[in-house]
Amino acid sequence: MADLPDPPDSPDPRIDLSAGVAVADVPDGGMVAGRVGADDVLLVRSGDSMYAVAPLCSHYSAPLADGLVVGHTLRCPLHHACFSLRSGEALRAPALDPLACWRVEHVRGVAFVRERLPAATRSERFQVVRGAGPDSVVIIGGGAAGLAAAEMLRRAGYERPVTILSADDSAPCDRPNLSKDYLAGTAAEEWIPLRTEDFYAEHRIELLLNAKVDAIDIEHRSVRLSDGRTFDYGALLIATGADPIQLQIDGAHSTQLHYLRSFADSRSIISRLGTARRAVVVGSSFIGLEVAASLRERGLAVHVVGLEKVPMERVLGPELGHFVQALHESHGVSFHLGASIARIDGDTAILSDGAQVPAEIVIIGAGVRPALSLAERAGLALDRGVVVDRYLQTSAPGVFAAGDIARWPDPHSRANIRVEHWVVAESQGQAAALNILHAQQPFDAVPFFWSQHYDVTINYAGHAETWDTIEIDGSLEAHDAIVRYRLAGRTLAVASIGRDRESLLAELQMERDRR
Repeated sequence: MADLPDPPDSPDPRIDLSAGVAVADVPDGGMVAGRVGADDVLLVRSGDSMYAVAPLCSHYSAPLADGLVVGHTLRCPLHHACFSLRSGEALRAPALDPLACWRVEHVRGVAFVRERLPAATRSERFQVVRGAGPDSVVIIGGGAAGLAAAEMLRRAGYERPVTILSADDSAPCDRPNLSKDYLAGTAAEEWIPLRTEDFYAEHRIELLLNAKVDAIDIEHRSVRLSDGRTFDYGALLIATGADPIQLQIDGAHSTQLHYLRSFADSRSIISRLGTARRAVVVGSSFIGLEVAASLRERGLAVHVVGLEKVPMERVLGPELGHFVQALHESHGVSFHLGASIARIDGDTAILSDGAQVPAEIVIIGAGVRPALSLAERAGLALDRGVVVDRYLQTSAPGVFAAGDIARWPDPHSRANIRVEHWVVAESQGQAAALNILHAQQPFDAVPFFWSQHYDVTINYAGHAETWDTIEIDGSLEAHDAIVRYRLAGRTLAVASIGRDRESLLAELQMERDRR
């Protein structure tokens, strides 16, 4: 039997943007997804300008066509990263990498997407004059704020020495993933480092691991490590983050209790999951419940023990807290609220209310405390965190603070606040880097975080330590709702489920109200 001819290739269903798109057919703020050659490309209109960029966010690959155009920027619907449409630069965390861009040519009302442009390597927000800036920058802390600051210093054109002193044994990593996909077993280990080893070499960033700083000498502008080494600095960024609250539990043996803060912590928990089938999670807030969801994804029986009467009520309120509890219960999680672990007897946890639950492995997620000892010994002004001005500078000239330790004047809530959010830490690290270079750019970003529970993501924009009204639009049970936290008629924060674009719009409105 003769060979049959190959069937003809099916036509590419994507719009060929190189063939042209009528500008009048794209509304202001509108987007057209298509291709240029083999590449997926997103054509975006902003006013009279047309731009062509990569269609997926460089952070977690969310489709930017579902996002929001604001001026000459494009905001990601998933985690609120923001990109320049002019250059592709990642203007806001959690994205660090730029978008690819293509040249757009206008011919008699038609936009033609042409060749791909060189990648952006310099920040359009601020560029330091060659040779300017402090003699050196030392960063204490290898977390979100520290890495983002070092990267921004180089992106802004700073050429002098940059050193990160990290107490961790691994390079800066994607910490939100440690309690989510990585712990659940759905994210590969190579995804977790934020940057490769080559990145630090190529950008001339000296990263020292297992480098514990013992003291900061403000007068002589130096820091001393526990091994006796000293590092002089022209400018210093303190980004020491927070430490897990340690619990003393009678009867617990060392291999039974685990905390989750570092890459090593997450690895240690995973190494125990090969034999453990029943777990207790202490703490019913964000980290604890994300851990519970990840362990259920691995098939473990999970008991959550928490002092709160309603999970996450302090941050999200009772309605959303009850919803999250019901969501976890529908996945088989058992809750023991208003209780604590009194003692552990073998593989059994005895609770304060007398209940007994199996506890082959116990993971403590009882909160964190800002790591303030270095700043305190250095004599910096403290107020339940390191006090900084709107440029993130501490009470000592040339010394900045960012991330979980920093308490800054927030123009939206009209109070000095400190928050423990990954995106805020990255954003503050970037802002501090620019202000180290004398950019004089106030940090006034609306705080944002997300929390993942099975197939439900909660996005939260703003900051509300208290409220007098909670307004719910939509249905929490249908995973389609937006929750507004209001005080004296003002919206301080918004939580959303399944309403990504509305979350972006709410964030934008808070930015405008702030101004």
